[in-house]
Amino acid sequence: MDFDKTLSIAAAGMMSQGVRVRVISENIANSGSLAESPDGQPYRRKFVTFKNALDRELGTNVMSVKRIDTDPSAFGRRYQPQHPAADADGYVLTPNVQPLVEMMDLREAQRSYDSNLRVIDAARTMLARTIELLR
Repeated sequence: MDFDKTLSIAAAGMMSQGVRVRVISENIANSGSLAESPDGQPYRRKFVTFKNALDRELGTNVMSVKRIDTDPSAFGRRYQPQHPAADADGYVLTPNVQPLVEMMDLREAQRSYDSNLRVIDAARTMLARTIELLR
């Protein structure tokens, strides 16, 4: 069994999920951000796109972040006529972030990260037991 490949693949998965957790955290942190002026836009939700990348050194595919995109979905609207960013009708644009969706995505990313961590743990344990047997 090639432990280097196993550890590298799992580490790449952990790094990719770490980026995803950071982006989701940014979305949650900015879910209440509003524009400063009537012609401005509030925070726009971001999401991570992944790809399989060939690691020539290992000779195998590993997961990596392809890019971080912005969600083109429509902003919400809230009636808040006293806000400086309110339009002529008194509505303010709100971010297109849905906290419940972000929390579900965060949980999924956390589970994927943990799974990759368990793979590394299992590979290390197998390697340690193999070394013990060879003594």
